[in-house]
Amino acid sequence: MKRSIITRLVAAAATAALTLSLAGCGSSSQAGGSTVSASGNTVIKVGANITPHSEILEQAVPILAEKGITLEIVKLEDSVTPNTGVIEGSLDANYFQHVPYLDQFNAENGSNLVSIGAIHYEPFGIYAGKTTDLAALPDGATVAVPNNVTNEARALLLLAQEGLLTLKEDAGITATIGDIVENPKNIVFKELAPEQLVAALPDVDVAVINGNYAIEGGLHVSQALAVEANDGLAAVTYGNIIATSPDKAQNDALLTLVEVLQGEEIKKFINDTYDGAVVPLN
Repeated sequence: MKRSIITRLVAAAATAALTLSLAGCGSSSQAGGSTVSASGNTVIKVGANITPHSEILEQAVPILAEKGITLEIVKLEDSVTPNTGVIEGSLDANYFQHVPYLDQFNAENGSNLVSIGAIHYEPFGIYAGKTTDLAALPDGATVAVPNNVTNEARALLLLAQEGLLTLKEDAGITATIGDIVENPKNIVFKELAPEQLVAALPDVDVAVINGNYAIEGGLHVSQALAVEANDGLAAVTYGNIIATSPDKAQNDALLTLVEVLQGEEIKKFINDTYDGAVVPLN
């Protein structure tokens, strides 16, 4: 309960800041829930993390322009403001999260945001810190993992995949450290904010890192000691989505955005740019 209240307070403050920052972004009128520019184009504002989400959206801008849609990208680095912006209406949609995180956010904040399409998947990887071979991971090794519920579960599932620990059979995508039933290496877990994991590598044996933060930190998936399978449960479960409010779930411009992002041109950009750290889903 305390966490939910804190989340609401942070969300409220972040939303107020976002609303002020967008107040001068200027368009003219509203038509069916979509802003219309002076040129007659439909304008959609989408909040996104910088890497890779904003970069991918930038590739969609000229394609959408040809379809009469102006895409305004609002670059955000936290994991609260993109959702609260949609709730309060300063954003039409966002692109930064997967469904388990969205479900957790909705449950904690009493919101009802929805996914209107999955675009890509970012494989989690185990990256070397002091230890450069998982087979040589020492007893009592320190392993850094993300500190939010959904991503920590994903990290634990990857460690279990590699035989470094065993989880309760029903732990699944809500697994926590408390669900570990066997820890033969006596791993000591260091729970950190996802954006801090790359910087922590010199101080830990290995770290399990989100794909986008690995990219931002200059890491390559080819360097990882282990990664999630692209065709496994994680790829299906943790696809990064376009999320919006229920009243905009059938918005033509947003559905066109999803169609473009799932199209061949964007797939090619992703495959050519991210060296396997970002994988198209459709």
